[in-house]
Amino acid sequence: MTGPARRPTRPLGPRTAAIHSTAERGPYREHSSPIFLTSSFVFDDAEEMRATFAGDLERPIYSRFTNPNADELSSRLAALEGAECGHSTATGMAAIFAAVVGLLSAGDHIVACRSVFGSTHRLLTDVFPRLGITSSYVDAGAPIQSWAEAITGSTRMIFVETPTNPGLDVVDLASLGPLSRERGLIFVVDNTFATPVLQRPIDFGADLVVHSATKYVDGQGRVMGGAVVGSESLLDDIFAFCRASGPSISPFNAWVLAKSLETLHLRMERHSENAERLATDLAQSGLVDRIRYPFSDEHPQHTIARAQMSGGGGLLTFCLPGGVEQGRRFLDAIRLCSLTANLGDTRTIVTHPASTTHAKLTEEDRLAVGITPGLIRISVGLEDMEDVTQDVLDALARSIR
Repeated sequence: MTGPARRPTRPLGPRTAAIHSTAERGPYREHSSPIFLTSSFVFDDAEEMRATFAGDLERPIYSRFTNPNADELSSRLAALEGAECGHSTATGMAAIFAAVVGLLSAGDHIVACRSVFGSTHRLLTDVFPRLGITSSYVDAGAPIQSWAEAITGSTRMIFVETPTNPGLDVVDLASLGPLSRERGLIFVVDNTFATPVLQRPIDFGADLVVHSATKYVDGQGRVMGGAVVGSESLLDDIFAFCRASGPSISPFNAWVLAKSLETLHLRMERHSENAERLATDLAQSGLVDRIRYPFSDEHPQHTIARAQMSGGGGLLTFCLPGGVEQGRRFLDAIRLCSLTANLGDTRTIVTHPASTTHAKLTEEDRLAVGITPGLIRISVGLEDMEDVTQDVLDALARSIR
């Protein structure tokens, strides 16, 4: 026998709600949620099975549809974002694909910020047009009038990243939210870089927020996952699309990511503190050009960043005057930091976007979003910053010719 569930008597803060949003406890009264490694779930009788499939009864059916671990991840992330509900997917790109294809049809149009992740750019430019969904780009820092002028009679969605990948441009959410509502458009924000710890787009009028949970949500470079959170009416259609098409997150990955959310606030505070310190040290070194960090006074949108974010985040960029060749020499000279195709890890990661994450873009498209041949992106980790700074400065000194 188990006693009645103990429930708080007052509303919870988002951090507390995220930590305490767990799968229903089983007969063993476990304190940490178990991993539900099962493809399907059984029913007591034919009527229960019928009612569940009909939607009259809410409970798991099949892990392609949903799973208690996936539900826990979705609920926790929705609580942090201030969203009504959410749905978890296998990857961040699956979340973006579902948010678009689950809601739009042939003939619809998207207005997107020009500087987006390379794979997102590929979807918008190459993949969605095959489905009859077209896009137009606007510079992330453009005035609101430019966004308004890009909207056509067939526009149904505005899609932005902020801060953007990899240029760290900042989009003015407080202006785009009202514009989207005024025009009756679905406003989607990729919040992967900031996370709900530093920025809550729904507070500024976003209808949906997408995440690559592979990055800061996990925080240790272990598993992949994605999520869409936002308004229940939109999530119903997205869930129906995912249920049919199957971009399902594995129960194990969902379990890892849900547990990781319990420490996200602590990690993001440290990431932000370390990145701002490295940006300052690099500026003082005089070895690099065009250092960009959202909370730096030199960032062209730093006022907007400070208005909509509580911290600058864990990423910064700078340019090497020697272009591609110096960029390669710099990466080869790194000793402590990692060279890998990820970000948001406990370990500091250094990448050269022009030859890696955005290599498939044309040179014209790269330059249009500020990806110069010598651009370096650093995802600052949780190490002692003296060690990271020294590794970066030593590599810079060794790469200069």
